[in-house]
Amino acid sequence: MKYLLLLFAAAASAQVTYDQLLKADPKTWLHYNGQYHSQRHSLLKQINTATVKNLSARWIYHVPEARGLQSVPIVSNGVMYVSQPNEVHALDARTGRLIWQYQRQPALQKGPNRGVAVYGQRVYMTTPDAHLVALDARNGSLLWETKIAETKDGYWSPAAPLIIKGKVIAGIAPGDHGLNGFLTAYDSETGKFLWRWKAIPEPGEPGNETWAGDSWKHGGGNTWLTGSYDPELNLLYWGIGNPAPDFDGDVRKGDNLYTESMVALDAETGKLKWYFQFTPWDVHDWDAVEIPILVDAPYKGKPRKLLVQANRNGFYYVLDRVTGEFLHGTPFVKKLNWATGLDEKGRPMRTPGILPSIQGTKTCPATSGATNWMSPAYSPDTGYFYVVAQEGCGINYKGKDTFRPGGFPYMATGYVEAPADPWNMYVRALDLTTGKLQWEHHQVNSRRYAAGLLSTAGGLLFSGDDQGFLTALDSKTGKPLWHFNNGQRISAQPITYELDGKQYVAICAGSNVVAYSLPD
Repeated sequence: MKYLLLLFAAAASAQVTYDQLLKADPKTWLHYNGQYHSQRHSLLKQINTATVKNLSARWIYHVPEARGLQSVPIVSNGVMYVSQPNEVHALDARTGRLIWQYQRQPALQKGPNRGVAVYGQRVYMTTPDAHLVALDARNGSLLWETKIAETKDGYWSPAAPLIIKGKVIAGIAPGDHGLNGFLTAYDSETGKFLWRWKAIPEPGEPGNETWAGDSWKHGGGNTWLTGSYDPELNLLYWGIGNPAPDFDGDVRKGDNLYTESMVALDAETGKLKWYFQFTPWDVHDWDAVEIPILVDAPYKGKPRKLLVQANRNGFYYVLDRVTGEFLHGTPFVKKLNWATGLDEKGRPMRTPGILPSIQGTKTCPATSGATNWMSPAYSPDTGYFYVVAQEGCGINYKGKDTFRPGGFPYMATGYVEAPADPWNMYVRALDLTTGKLQWEHHQVNSRRYAAGLLSTAGGLLFSGDDQGFLTALDSKTGKPLWHFNNGQRISAQPITYELDGKQYVAICAGSNVVAYSLPD
């Protein structure tokens, strides 16, 4: 009991300041992707290419009734916060001992929950009934909650919030039901609404002309994965999902802005500064929500502020994040048949005939994507962008559908994996500015969405797979150096932190949270 009281006292006296969010201490993990730039690279190096062979599980915490956890643990002041839909568990990050648990009622279950955000003495979480919840970080008590959208319309919210200058930014899902997406900002102290940016422009707004007739009313374009932020530019970068109906583009002729785009918003006002659309008039359900990584690096001999993204459509993109200018794009998967390349503006040059059809059309990559929500990483030590790549094709079918209010699917049929081209999962290292493949690691027998990546100054890249293995690769060569079988499929992203001079690596695996360290 005394031990727990000491933990509570420590938590009560500690606050997460905005300066700490800006300059995240590598001993902590304060953001969904580590820092605002989303590079997922840690400066910790106690666990390195020489010592990783001695890494072992330090503790395991079982999340009751959890299935397929996708939460990214947040670690602050010695406390780890892990979530699943409607629940937050605060753990002693040294031992995995439960400090407090919050469970929200009613316990509506819809979709995953990918994590929380921390700021001040609060923990923030979005919910399956599309609310934003603020908890007291000291004891898990509810401080306030606010409605993001109407759950009766079918909305829910799975993304980890992002905190910027006292604002909590929250996204929404699902676009596949014909529900229009948006980003919303709330005051972190009170939950008061501050601004909203709509992903689908309405009549009279720029971009509405890219929707035929009134198809914009149920255009989709949801915001179901967390974005990135540049404090110097005060720009928020967020990937936008697919248009609806997914596979029948005949009812929504046009480019369908701002679906399948990267948008840069003024973090203070939510006003659009620029956009870049990866897949105009998408009919393959290739959500462009994949994590944007922000890097300051030379490009063709000149320093540039870059934004890079491996897109679900199979192309790797390099953009200028100040202006949104397209700089470079190249395939990062081998099985890609829907386009022959990108033009000088980054617009895809489509292959004739690769469209969904009544009889079915083979499309590469599959609708599941050349990658998906699995977070990429970037190492300034190697200059490599790391991505979990999915090689495979699908058979895309087209039908007719009618929008029905209340959260019903509005997809106009769907797809199946191509029997002759099933998924094969790889970890790939690409040159940052050219996208040229440097090495690859085949995740043997992996056939489903798996874990994201973590880069460290110890020369390591950590990767999980759907077989339950967490693997440490040499970040320069891709050589496997260590692995551990967690016994359950991994669908989340790994993190690392340090406490009392000891470095830990942690990940959610199935229904458990597992933390690893070197022997004492």
